[in-house]
Amino acid sequence: MIDLRLLREDPDRVRASQRARGEDVALVDSLLSADERRRSSGVRFDELRAEQKSLGKLIPKAAGDEKAELLKQASQLAADVKTADAERDAADAETHELLLRLGNLVHPDVPVGGEEDFVTLETQGTIRDFGAEGFEPKDHLELGQLLGAIDVERGAKVSGSRFYFLTGVGALLELALVNAAIAQATAAGFTPMLTPALVRPQSMAGTGFLGQAAQDVYHLDKDDLYLVGTSEVPLAAYHMDEIIDADKLPLRYAGFSPCFRREAGSHGKDTKGIFRVHQFDKVEMFSYVSPGDSEAEHQRLLEWEKQWLTSLELPFRVIDVATGDLGASAARKFDCEAWIPTQGKYRELTSTSDCTEFQSRRLSIRVREGKQVRPLATLNGTLCAVPRTIVAILENHQQADGSVRVPEVLRPYLGGREVLEPVTK
Repeated sequence: MIDLRLLREDPDRVRASQRARGEDVALVDSLLSADERRRSSGVRFDELRAEQKSLGKLIPKAAGDEKAELLKQASQLAADVKTADAERDAADAETHELLLRLGNLVHPDVPVGGEEDFVTLETQGTIRDFGAEGFEPKDHLELGQLLGAIDVERGAKVSGSRFYFLTGVGALLELALVNAAIAQATAAGFTPMLTPALVRPQSMAGTGFLGQAAQDVYHLDKDDLYLVGTSEVPLAAYHMDEIIDADKLPLRYAGFSPCFRREAGSHGKDTKGIFRVHQFDKVEMFSYVSPGDSEAEHQRLLEWEKQWLTSLELPFRVIDVATGDLGASAARKFDCEAWIPTQGKYRELTSTSDCTEFQSRRLSIRVREGKQVRPLATLNGTLCAVPRTIVAILENHQQADGSVRVPEVLRPYLGGREVLEPVTK
């Protein structure tokens, strides 16, 4: 959530952020009104309580008619205090509820617009000319079936659409990717983490996933637990309700977890293969830093993502995501999109978001800097979303006979194997 003091001091900035996101601007005025009621009812409650205490000191000293009158006033005051307390609680609850609906303030440099209004910051790598090489590239599903690596038919039989099995070298390729990603993250100073896949509502809400993203979240009604769509959620909630000394920052974690997404708004999109699925594994980077260091940390996370994709020898571009596609928690987001040959376009493989103080305020995570205690900044960045990375590797490193060249960085984790060979021709 944003700072209420900032809202009061500069409501136009918050309105502009909401407008850029394509969100409800009227929410700002509703929140200002609720906050004013919360503050005034709090003052009213404090005044009545002070009057009640003063009157309470007079009653023991009074007698006769004077005491009866004071007791009558005390009774009325007690009722007024109770009413004021209820009004304060109601205004406080309304303010909190409205505040949770407000997205993070967008960074001033973020391009304004919808999903297609991003700005390309750079491109890296060379897109292969398969025509010049003399063959038509196969898509990842055909390659996966040739290699005995992907089985979507049995995935659908067992679990339904958008589920799959990774088999044989497909399973080994996932393990290689995860181990290589964790090795890179560990070398960069991240603490490896295996995180829970089920979290409580306060963890999910605290990271901002029960607002606009709620339709994509799986909820277990009987247990009131949520399946995470990313290990960002448990990593963000890891230090919930804690105060961290400034000299311990930055704290960096690399979480590996299964991820579950309903993909509720993706009907008809990427229905073939394993690019968009309901369950997948992912290595996620997560940072806690001082607020003044969040922009620099955002660039560092992006560089680690670029390092990873470069090591996989994938052509990719970096985009500055537009305001309407940020997600509630992010003030700014960069995506790295790999080239997918059979689609003829770049597709998102990694994403990194600067959430500034938005999540830490919701989760009550603060930093102690001298005598000052204040919310810190949180950031997240995908290092390896496994299925999409497998898609990119298979399609970009395929050879004419259906085999796939293994990027050098993965070979130590595949027993030195340089090529994945078809098991069926």
